[in-house]
Amino acid sequence: MDPDPYAAHDYNPIQQGGDWRGKLRRLAGPIVGGGIALAKWTFVLVKFGSIFIAVGGYALLFGWKYAVGLVLLILVHELGHYIEAKREGLNPHWPVFIPFVLAYVKYTRGNPWQTARVALAGPMLGGVAALVCYLVARANGSALVMALAYFGFFLNLLNLIPIGFFDGGAIWRSAKWLRQGGGGSKALVIYGLYFGTAVALAIGMYAAYAPQHRL
Repeated sequence: MDPDPYAAHDYNPIQQGGDWRGKLRRLAGPIVGGGIALAKWTFVLVKFGSIFIAVGGYALLFGWKYAVGLVLLILVHELGHYIEAKREGLNPHWPVFIPFVLAYVKYTRGNPWQTARVALAGPMLGGVAALVCYLVARANGSALVMALAYFGFFLNLLNLIPIGFFDGGAIWRSAKWLRQGGGGSKALVIYGLYFGTAVALAIGMYAAYAPQHRL
């Protein structure tokens, strides 16, 4: 007897409407991927766009060459905070610039020993950048670069003022807590680094000083 040509295992009816869920997933995939990429690059532009805005703002007052150098010196100062906070495991964010208000680095609050070192790292690295400008200016006789050196020394020395939100304020508060909490030897290290950095910056500022005209 011949097998039934309409047996159930041989019968594949045409499905009406197709696999709409699969089509929806295939359509949504590129859209979701594009949205994630857009969000990522928007975040990057917002973070780094503040640098370009700062350059534009300062350029209106000082000219674009000086503005670029000025913003780079501020960036190096903030990278000092960022690098040390990263080394301390404090999850820092990239520097954010606010034109005419300078910049800041946000990071997780640490203990006084960590906070003091993060606060010191900005003026110390910023001072090194100012010293590089000074040496280049002396070698090339550039008034522009010498003016930037002076600004770099001044900026980092200003940040060591031991009050409020300045780096110096964070350093002195941390040293006080260390001293009162049994960390006297660490407090002495902080005071030594603080005064050593301040003196070095003051000497650099004095060496780089020269009457300046509009550049």
